[in-house]
Amino acid sequence: MPGRGRCPDCGSAELVEDSHYSQNQLVCSDCGCVVTEGILTTTFSDEGNLREVTYSRSTGENEQVSRSQQRGLRRVRDLCRVLQLPPTFEDTAVAYYQQAHQLAGIRTARLQKKEVLAGCCVLITCRQRNWPLTMGTICTLLYADLDVFSGTYMQIVKLLGLDVPSLCLVDLVKTYCSSFKLFEASPSVPAKYVEDKEKMLSRTLQLVELADETWLVTGRHPLPVITAATFLAWQSLRPSDRLTCSLARFCKLANVDLPYPASSRLQELLAVLLRMAEQLAWLQVLKLDKRSVVKHIGDLLQHRHMLVRKAFRDGTAEIDAGEKELQGQGQGQALGDEDVGSSSLELPAGKRPSSPALLLPPCMLKPPKRVCPAPPVSMVTGDEDISDSEIEQYLRTPQEVRDFQKAQAARQAAQGTPNPP
Repeated sequence: MPGRGRCPDCGSAELVEDSHYSQNQLVCSDCGCVVTEGILTTTFSDEGNLREVTYSRSTGENEQVSRSQQRGLRRVRDLCRVLQLPPTFEDTAVAYYQQAHQLAGIRTARLQKKEVLAGCCVLITCRQRNWPLTMGTICTLLYADLDVFSGTYMQIVKLLGLDVPSLCLVDLVKTYCSSFKLFEASPSVPAKYVEDKEKMLSRTLQLVELADETWLVTGRHPLPVITAATFLAWQSLRPSDRLTCSLARFCKLANVDLPYPASSRLQELLAVLLRMAEQLAWLQVLKLDKRSVVKHIGDLLQHRHMLVRKAFRDGTAEIDAGEKELQGQGQGQALGDEDVGSSSLELPAGKRPSSPALLLPPCMLKPPKRVCPAPPVSMVTGDEDISDSEIEQYLRTPQEVRDFQKAQAARQAAQGTPNPP
């Protein structure tokens, strides 16, 4: 092969490349002599002369890559392959990792933060390209703590000055619900619990949008809200068979973890649905509770916008009507002859109607209790000495000042007079 030299044993120019355990070797095709093997890297001039080049003299001489950085780059590539990301995503994540590793705040950080750095770079790349990926998924793959991961993620975004858009809630719902194991029959999932994916996803999206409109998502982690909404959507599609199933059993059947606040988010969603059900005439006579309202979620979601507006925003009109009714009762009692008509609110005289639920974030409706510090214990007994600078604060009139000066002069004179023998 021209340009490759000749075999040192037989002098043949028929040299071929042979790959053995991912190492390129030049082998003579006539006699089988291995001309070169295990070459790390070469320069252009050395390739023609078939001379091995050591790493210290190669092109990697100026690339002093530490072991921790090499381990982190391998972790970035492994994550991209496990998540089946496109090659461009992998290149961008590697570039972000190399930039972040040069920062002094990251290079001197703890090992725990360096281990999650690879996941942060992959998540930033996916967020910038609208690839639906959650922070919880990365933490599960890396066996990382969520608090450490989120803190490192925010630090990297700030230090590198990156523009990272937030993940769309609709994409997050679709990605998270796709991981539920309830769409195909299996030995662990009974047939009555199997549900169509598109129907369940559509109703879950409507419930999540309702939670977003009623401030249940703002400032909170979205996964517990999505879990509660998915559970209600799944129950409402076949309530006769699924009302007896609890949230914990549902998560176990779906093979997903039960987030800790999901039970609280479920109760908040049910409270909103009950408030909306009070505005429908054909549901007022049923006296629904948090268990039976699940059967009518389809009707409530169909008229969602109107019911939310009536249940939460027209409450001021109800208060005004109650106040006018009370004023009318007061005028009737003053006249003594008029009989006040039957009240639409059917409240006893002198009782104020109950205030409607306000459309506010839960943190404002139920603020956390603050610990009141105990007042400091005063050890003043009244027998303490009062200095001359402090006593002037208690003197108010010029006469008091003169009396104090006379008393002070008499005291000094008495102290200067010797005692009689």
